[in-house]
Amino acid sequence: MKFMWDGGNKGAKSLDVWTSVNQNLDGRTISRASIINFLNRLVDEGVLDFHEETGKGGYHRVYRPRLDEYEFKKYLAETMISSLLKDFPNETKDTLGTFEY
Repeated sequence: MKFMWDGGNKGAKSLDVWTSVNQNLDGRTISRASIINFLNRLVDEGVLDFHEETGKGGYHRVYRPRLDEYEFKKYLAETMISSLLKDFPNETKDTLGTFEY
């Protein structure tokens, strides 16, 4: 997501994201298909948006963030807490009650 936010509103193609991710993995790699699936999942979740552009080989999705960094972190926290409340309601409520804000 940091890569997407740094790109601003111009967006990024899956190749751009794949290149950036793999440059930061210290010799390991993630497949481009995994990146595309992840980006599409973020579109389905409402985290990213996209538009299509024509190019070599046909149409390509250009992804843009729909949420800024604060909104994304809030989304992650809400998603995790909701999941924990669903799967472990008593333990989650007990634990959340012990936090000092």
